[in-house]
Amino acid sequence: MSDIWKPSVTVAAIIERNGLFFMIEEETSEGLRINQPAGHLDPEESLIDAVIRETLEETAHDFTPAFLVGTYLSRYLSSRRGFPVTYLRFAIAGELGAAHDQPLDEGIVRTMWMSYDELVATRDRHRSPLILKCIDDYLAGIRAPLSFLYTDSSVTNPL
Repeated sequence: MSDIWKPSVTVAAIIERNGLFFMIEEETSEGLRINQPAGHLDPEESLIDAVIRETLEETAHDFTPAFLVGTYLSRYLSSRRGFPVTYLRFAIAGELGAAHDQPLDEGIVRTMWMSYDELVATRDRHRSPLILKCIDDYLAGIRAPLSFLYTDSSVTNPL
């Protein structure tokens, strides 16, 4: 492990339609969990590109980002790694697009629409404690323009 501390950067898609939220159910080292379409930022990728890619991989649907809901920092003790892991999550809300005929990412069991009450009732099965915080902020009307997520061309066009 490096002597330099670095958080794991992740993106999460908030997709709401008629009061329901588009979620995934996935197999994890801690069992079957509920999550937003989410995942890690890859090298040479913008945060916007990451949330579009992760949503497609985990749900087989296109995603059109509309705005940033928030950035969130959390830490938990990883049972798989045996040490604390810090996550920096960027929650981005947008519209669900066309479905594609492709398999879901490895470990994803299914997609599902859930009400807020259902999400609260299944809190013990959430992959991250940030899921409800992100949705609460979304429901509170927190919005920031995507321009807040600037990516310099040096990221996508490496030196």
